[in-house]
Amino acid sequence: MAADEKPKDLLVIVSSRPWKCAECLSDHDGGEFLTMDDAGPVCMPCADLAHLEFLARGDTALTRRTRKHSGLSGVVVKWSRSRKRYERQGIIAESDAIERAEHECLADADARERRRQRAIVRREDEDNEFVDELAAAIREQFPGCPADRATRIAKHAGERSSGRIGRTAAGRALDPEAVRLAVVAAIRHEDTRYDELLMGGIARFDAREIVRPEIDQTLDRWRSATGPG
Repeated sequence: MAADEKPKDLLVIVSSRPWKCAECLSDHDGGEFLTMDDAGPVCMPCADLAHLEFLARGDTALTRRTRKHSGLSGVVVKWSRSRKRYERQGIIAESDAIERAEHECLADADARERRRQRAIVRREDEDNEFVDELAAAIREQFPGCPADRATRIAKHAGERSSGRIGRTAAGRALDPEAVRLAVVAAIRHEDTRYDELLMGGIARFDAREIVRPEIDQTLDRWRSATGPG
């Protein structure tokens, strides 16, 4: 490994079912930690990791500092059946490193909180500016869309961590097609029977085809009409 190459994270898995250690052949219940070797699952004592302490996720500064101070650490993951993927649970690290990191976090907690509050204000300002820009883009493409409705669509589409069209690269760039899709989604849910059809067991794509004429009619009306101001 090159001197400046970062080593790969040691991966520790939270078992979801009973298993047997490939080295000591001991049986283990679900919920215990293991690592994977060529021979199969290996328990913490056999992997020489039993001396490490678990630190749950949630405090980014504490986790970052713990990993910095710990000579040996690993990322702990657990399989999510609902999402069909491994999700991070925290880390394992040396107890002294966790304690040292906790002291450091306590020492500058006030400063970090002030930075966090400033970041919140900055993000809110950025979000409000984007909502105004997206609402204006909606009104430009659909002048018949009421101003308050355009603002409501923009707020919904641009909500952080929502995964909606306003959070995509195209949406942030106010791409006309992204703007149109945001409007279409709003009309579909608010002005048609789409949600009712889904609740009635109609497949999503079939429901979309059923309400498409209503959506197109509203889009045509908003394109051609003069906005109410």
